[in-house]
Amino acid sequence: MTVQEIKNRFRIIGTSPLLDRAIDIARQVAATDLSVLITGESGTGKEVFPQIIHQNSSRKHNHYIAVNCGAIPEGTIDSELFGHEKGSFTGAHDTRKGYFEVADGGTIFLDEVGELPLPTQVRLLRVLETGEYIRVGSSKVLKTNVRIVAATNVNMIQLMEKGRFREDLYYRLNTVPLIIPPLRERKEDIPLLFRRFAADFADKYHMPPIKLSHDAEEMLISYYWKGNIRQLKNVTEQISVLEKIREIDAKTIAGYLPDNSISTMPALFRPSGVDGNVPNELSEKELLYKVLFELRKDMIDMKSIVYGLLEKDGKVSSITGSNTRILNKLDKDIHNVETAMQIHPTAHVEVHENGVKDLESGQTLDDREREIIRRTVEKHNGNKKAAAKELGISERTLFRKIKEE
Repeated sequence: MTVQEIKNRFRIIGTSPLLDRAIDIARQVAATDLSVLITGESGTGKEVFPQIIHQNSSRKHNHYIAVNCGAIPEGTIDSELFGHEKGSFTGAHDTRKGYFEVADGGTIFLDEVGELPLPTQVRLLRVLETGEYIRVGSSKVLKTNVRIVAATNVNMIQLMEKGRFREDLYYRLNTVPLIIPPLRERKEDIPLLFRRFAADFADKYHMPPIKLSHDAEEMLISYYWKGNIRQLKNVTEQISVLEKIREIDAKTIAGYLPDNSISTMPALFRPSGVDGNVPNELSEKELLYKVLFELRKDMIDMKSIVYGLLEKDGKVSSITGSNTRILNKLDKDIHNVETAMQIHPTAHVEVHENGVKDLESGQTLDDREREIIRRTVEKHNGNKKAAAKELGISERTLFRKIKEE
């Protein structure tokens, strides 16, 4: 299949060179059995690429199973992946096959792979190295021939340095890195996506499609889109349903977009007291936090550029060996950007080896994160599901962060 044929089959909208390159890499690597690690922000459409890889591989007639590692409780994830024997734990009334047994000969997509517990990571590493696994409650070694594609929206290098992800497993998964660009780096695709979503919702709700004025389109293009394609689709649906006038101007669009000044900040580092309504001005230290995180993100985006330079004649086969180590070194440099930065002497924060510290309060970024988590949980009267939703993280991540306090 050509890149355009893949776009047509999987309903992928866009003409961005970054998007085309990601599709082309997926197409090329599909013919191999190499493990692929897909990285990209939440809402960029990472879940489509494992399907592209599977459908363009020799495994396409066998099972394709997608597993959200962040949605399965830690106590049952081994059973889900590797199966269990009858009576191996409370509630195990029958022997059960795991995903690796069911998908033998096919492909398993491990979404949010960074959420895997460490014991499960050991089991997964064995599968990658030998194709062997053991059901929970059994001593019999079973074999499987499964192609693994993983995805994450977190910095895996940071997880490794914090001891939450095995380095050997990371390198096994990251044989071929596949980077999905955020929507703000595909500005030319935003009007195309909006029109497609508008047409789809017009058909779904039996109403005329909404159209954008020139200034409204410019506003969409210049917006940061922290939630990427998922956020754009959500905004389009809201406007399609709620607006009676079908010609949408910039003033109307603005009412559906969160304050851009705060949307660039990570969910866990919003100013205290933010509850949907963002102050017009951030404090000096909050602005410095924001700048720091934006700089780190820019460094991450540089990896995408370096990756493109390492390609040879568009062939993904060159991204192996020493080149992979270069990319991994860049990942580590990204993590070290905080300690390498020089903060202006008038600022009330400074950079230390263990993070950014607020000189007035003595807080590091980790302290700040813990404080915001505590306030958010208190705000929802201990309802961790609601708190996790507001913070923009999974419940498992929230429980882990609370446990780490």
